[in-house]
Amino acid sequence: MAVTNFDRCLALVLKHEGGFVNHPQDPGGATNLGVTKAVWQEWRGRPVTVAEMRRLKPIDVEPLYRRRFWDRVRGDDLPLGVDYCVFDAAVNSGPGRAAKWLQEVLGVPQDGAIGLVTLGAARDFPKAELIRRYCQERLEFLQGLRTFSVFGRGWTARAREVEAVATQMSV
Repeated sequence: MAVTNFDRCLALVLKHEGGFVNHPQDPGGATNLGVTKAVWQEWRGRPVTVAEMRRLKPIDVEPLYRRRFWDRVRGDDLPLGVDYCVFDAAVNSGPGRAAKWLQEVLGVPQDGAIGLVTLGAARDFPKAELIRRYCQERLEFLQGLRTFSVFGRGWTARAREVEAVATQMSV
């Protein structure tokens, strides 16, 4: 189990998410450290400015990442490596979708919530194979998005790097 792997996984996710962006073709709009303005406003419980978004630091977003993504995919309960690839996918595509991909690969009911059945299956599945299949499932989804022609090269590189790092973590 990966009880203390959150900090390492968060650092890796933030490396991929990068700093402030406001790409006109990104439906998320103004984003910093992977957190959209809408999500940050909801988290803070008040409107925020673009200037506030630009000033975000990793320490500011760490509690949001832990509660909204890591805890929702039960990162502390997933095997090492699997925790990272599921967490990264949750950040990129939502925790429900990330959970369903895991459940699809494991052959358990896909309810979008990681529970005891999913966790047990994940512990029993060969880790490198689980990570490989999971990242492939994720990449196939991303390839079907309408914005793949704009962001696909980066998404593909990210998915492949996550797979490689997660596989190293799992041994």
